[in-house]
Amino acid sequence: MHNDPQDDPLDAISDATPDATPTAVDQASHDDPAGPAEPSVAPFRLAFAPGVTPAKWVGVWRERLADVPLQLVPVDVMDRGAALRAGDVEAGLLRLPIDQEGMGVIPLYTEIPVVVVPVEHAIAAFDEVSVLDLADEVFLHPLDDLLEWDTTPGRPAAERPATTAAAIELVAAGIGVVVVPQSVARAHHRKDLTYRPVTGAPSSRIGFAWVEENMTELVEEFIGIVRGRTANSSRGRSAAAEPAAESGKKGSAPKVRTKAEEKAALARQAADRKAAGARKAAARGGKLTGKRLGKRGNR
Repeated sequence: MHNDPQDDPLDAISDATPDATPTAVDQASHDDPAGPAEPSVAPFRLAFAPGVTPAKWVGVWRERLADVPLQLVPVDVMDRGAALRAGDVEAGLLRLPIDQEGMGVIPLYTEIPVVVVPVEHAIAAFDEVSVLDLADEVFLHPLDDLLEWDTTPGRPAAERPATTAAAIELVAAGIGVVVVPQSVARAHHRKDLTYRPVTGAPSSRIGFAWVEENMTELVEEFIGIVRGRTANSSRGRSAAAEPAAESGKKGSAPKVRTKAEEKAALARQAADRKAAGARKAAARGGKLTGKRLGKRGNR
């Protein structure tokens, strides 16, 4: 006997049984009873050039805007604001000068130049040297030089190193000397090298930069931080929260006094009125007495 396919019990079981494989949404709901997580806050991306140490400003940011992560983005020394213009970062701590067309720039500080030499070099015996003291040295002038020389000191090397890092390696090999900002010398610290300040050499400036048309509340916050504004004097989010808090205080309901407080207040008011009346009466009495005495004296 042939059964009708519609009456097949196996088909009925198959139709009544749900798919055992959960969907992605079902799995997420099962794993997280509270439902899908809310999207995270986008980080504030801050570029920084080699040698720049943004630690103190980052610390203030994390205190004031703990809900907004700050992402540090290292950029090449030759970047000169390219990452900003490309929209890869919101702001940057860069070496100046940069092309300021359409850019906002706040100079922050100036670094002293230092000469990097082997620890056994004669220059290491001095606390400070001048560019004239480098006259007999082979001067390594990297292609990504961080300083703007009118005339480089010493004797030029046969070939310019491609990078400052390569120049440091050549100094360690005894090929010559290189002059860099002090923070860069620290960043390339080695046990076999040392550095000394150089007078007469160009200095390097560090600045905070952003694209003017991309100004945001968070950029304004960082401007306040690098300028040393307090949280209350900042023009960004923290400052906007302050008036709101003040308005909340002004708009709060007045305090309701208890019956005992109301009774005490009325008693104080009555005592004040009584004392005021006594003072007025005493003043009038004094004036009248003076007049009477005056009249008697005239007689």
